[in-house]
Amino acid sequence: MTPSPADPRVNRWAQLVLMVACTVMLSNMQYGWTLFVNPMQKENHWDRAGIQLAFSILIVLNTWLAPLEGLLVDRHGPRPVVMFGGLCAAAAWVMNSYAQSLGGLYAGAVIGGVGMGCVFGTCIGAALKWFPDRRGLATGLIAMGYGLGAAASVIPLAGMIQSSGYRRAFLVFGLIQGLSIFVMGAFLHKPVVRKAGSATRAAAQVDVHPSQTVRTTVFWIIYLVYLMIGFGGMVMTAQLGPLALDFGVAKQIVTILGVSMPVLTLAASVDNIANGVTRPLCGFLSDRIGRENTMLLVFTAEGASFAGMIAFGRHPLAFVLFAALIFLFWGEIFTIFPAICGDTFGAKHAAANNGLLYTAKGVSALAVPAANLLVTSTGTWTSVLLAACISSVAAGIAARFVVLPMRRRLLARYSSQRVEAAPATSSVN
Repeated sequence: MTPSPADPRVNRWAQLVLMVACTVMLSNMQYGWTLFVNPMQKENHWDRAGIQLAFSILIVLNTWLAPLEGLLVDRHGPRPVVMFGGLCAAAAWVMNSYAQSLGGLYAGAVIGGVGMGCVFGTCIGAALKWFPDRRGLATGLIAMGYGLGAAASVIPLAGMIQSSGYRRAFLVFGLIQGLSIFVMGAFLHKPVVRKAGSATRAAAQVDVHPSQTVRTTVFWIIYLVYLMIGFGGMVMTAQLGPLALDFGVAKQIVTILGVSMPVLTLAASVDNIANGVTRPLCGFLSDRIGRENTMLLVFTAEGASFAGMIAFGRHPLAFVLFAALIFLFWGEIFTIFPAICGDTFGAKHAAANNGLLYTAKGVSALAVPAANLLVTSTGTWTSVLLAACISSVAAGIAARFVVLPMRRRLLARYSSQRVEAAPATSSVN
């Protein structure tokens, strides 16, 4: 007998494993992109800023449709949304493989952005519902899959691009990834929202509707912090290949632990490992020491990593090291921001509320083509990297000393409202 979508016999940890696997198969759409930029530019003679506009479209659609996708998940559960996202993910890379113009590339980016949002945003939102007691850890594991999936496939993906061309790589990997998501999505169930007392460390029970969430000042301050930390990482995600090329290290061979490979291939692999590993670790850490304290610690380290790239990035080993550190201290935003959103606005509308916050990633992605224009006008990456450095440190300070007291006041108000409402409810009963 197949369990119903809300059947409590459905094992939440098994659901989490499926959602992690879905994001593993999705991850190349974002983190594998940088491997395609230089080959596309070389074969088609497209302008680099024009190519990177496709990446911005991908991220914008991925994030700006997230509130709508979240409402669908809250109402119908994750299964149909993830399955549709898998089909879109496959179609997007197939379209990229046949694109003969930037317009065709942009069309693929639109479809891919919808698919990414349907899969990643859905899995994060469902995890917030399944695990109100371990939000940081659960969203961290899903976000880890989103990073480590690319790390596991970067070498074969780069190898196929080199041996068979970027078009063949888009086609083969797109079909494998998208259809795998479609199949796994069929086994997802609608989460059982656990109330306080049903778990050992359940969060305070607040259920704020998205229409009310956007009317709170704290939501927009959290949104601003997301933007401040987001744009530097988005630039590095899309521009790692061009940055390595402009720094003169992309094709230099480095040897680590007896393994020799080009700097760009090694950096892409190591970066994705760092980007994945940090997510559950920082999620666990934020469950222990607090979201904002973790932000202050990690975002400041992110700023220091950008400073290191400015100073030493033209040395091959230093490029690999500081790129890895940038991704190590940036990747946890996909854990901490969903967790802080769930903590603040509750589990009932978690998918939709997190979808609203997730649009900040799309706004930050607009910096990607802008960075190309700035580099072209200045002739150097220093201005872009310096802006990311300053913005990262400022984000950590704002999180700890602005967001934290605002959230405490808001949650105290929710608590007092519940206490005042309790006697009235009892008298009616």
